[in-house]
Amino acid sequence: MSISLSEGLGMAPKKSPARVWSSIYFQVVFAAIFGIGLGWYLPALGAEMKVLGDFFIRCVKMVLIPIIFLTITVGVARMTDIKRLGAVGIKTILYFEVISTMALAIGLIVGNLVQPGAGFNVDVSKIDTASITTFQKTSTTLADTVFTLVPENILWAMSKGEILPVLIFAVLFGVGLSLSGKFAQSAVDAMDSALHGFFGVMRIVMRLAPIGAFGALAFTIGKYGISSVVNLALLVACMYLTAAFFIVFVLGAVARIARVPMLKFLHYIRAEIAIVLGTCSSESVLPQLMEKLERAGCPKPIVGLVMPAGITFNPDGSAIYLSLAALFISQATNTSLSLTDQVVLLAVMLVTSKGSAGVAGAAFIALAATLATTHALPVAGLALLLGVDRFMNEARAVTNTIGNALATLVVSRWQGELDDKAMMQALSAEE
Repeated sequence: MSISLSEGLGMAPKKSPARVWSSIYFQVVFAAIFGIGLGWYLPALGAEMKVLGDFFIRCVKMVLIPIIFLTITVGVARMTDIKRLGAVGIKTILYFEVISTMALAIGLIVGNLVQPGAGFNVDVSKIDTASITTFQKTSTTLADTVFTLVPENILWAMSKGEILPVLIFAVLFGVGLSLSGKFAQSAVDAMDSALHGFFGVMRIVMRLAPIGAFGALAFTIGKYGISSVVNLALLVACMYLTAAFFIVFVLGAVARIARVPMLKFLHYIRAEIAIVLGTCSSESVLPQLMEKLERAGCPKPIVGLVMPAGITFNPDGSAIYLSLAALFISQATNTSLSLTDQVVLLAVMLVTSKGSAGVAGAAFIALAATLATTHALPVAGLALLLGVDRFMNEARAVTNTIGNALATLVVSRWQGELDDKAMMQALSAEE
């Protein structure tokens, strides 16, 4: 048996061109660049490519809810200690609230320091609000949030892709199966087998990710054009730089505390980051990211609880966007906000930001809900953001994805159940 020099020295062999091309990461990056080029040179044709991005997201949603339901149900059903389940849930929510509050606060600090809306001097009475009529009546109250937890019909919630009520029902169903003991074991085994089948379908769907990224970016550039960013370039730059700051310093510090090598972790999920960057949806990588986190030493029940819950309760990137965008509207329309007003705004955004992490454009709806609820800023100011909202989607979605994936490792560590050996093997392995 012959051994190559690189193998003999303990070095990883170089990847062949064929292997590099077969990498989903490389395919998505190449498709994204090609999509941007098409949107730039042939904007009309690029705008027509929206159907490709929408088709990919639709394929993901086809299996997303069943995977979430089965993963949580099976994980909870096999968690015989109900007190452990409660401890994981409390720690998860506590972590989410602390980190998302920090994201909102950082957005407010950057917005006050940089003032991306200063000098616009927009007359609110002259803003054309026709394009935002569908958002002006959007409002979220505490009662609305509570009632979304318990749907009248769980099958209806599943068909509508409502993650939060499905998550709650799956936990309850899993607890019910766990309390049933051996009588429910065959049902749990059957659902576990079905879950493996759905993951197989998702692996097939993920081969379409390059097509989805190509279509989504060709549409964005073709419809809105790079020129639409110029006037609001400072706001877009603030969003990307603040998101980068948050990932490097805030999440980086959290990773160090949890003894997670951040750079290796980011490299480990690079393919998922590329897909999210192209599709602007953190939901698009949820199933395969859950698989990767299990391989990285996180217990299946914790993965099943933290990752789906993170889509609703831990929208770090969306939180940064909400605070930055709100201050931009304030500055652009010369609407003064006192420190008290900003604190109230932050408190409201803690509620309205929930559920804005998974779907492309949901953060814009959450911003509309914030403005409609507080009445501190003119809702008409939303029209100023329409042209560049899509360009900020990438930063929001990527930050949300990294934040939720890291949260799973952190909660696993906090619970004392993170397998360090498995984590280091997974994070160090060649892909």
